[in-house]
Amino acid sequence: MWPRLLALRQISQRTISTASRRQIENRVPEKQKLFQEDNGIPVHLKGGVMDALLYRITMGITVLGTGYVLYELTVASMPKK
Repeated sequence: MWPRLLALRQISQRTISTASRRQIENRVPEKQKLFQEDNGIPVHLKGGVMDALLYRITMGITVLGTGYVLYELTVASMPKK
């Protein structure tokens, strides 16, 4: 049991010590400038092509789902013979 605890302690200390050495570049000011720019693009599309793709997929699923619900409601409202 003790060797496992010692191994776990060594791994956790190694992870913490190496994580503190790495410096992550702060890109928040770049993103703030991008999203605050007044260029007529809605904020949910300012992220680029991937945002536009996700938006179109979401809208497509929404339209198809709404159509399917309306179809099922019409089928359910018709009496069966």
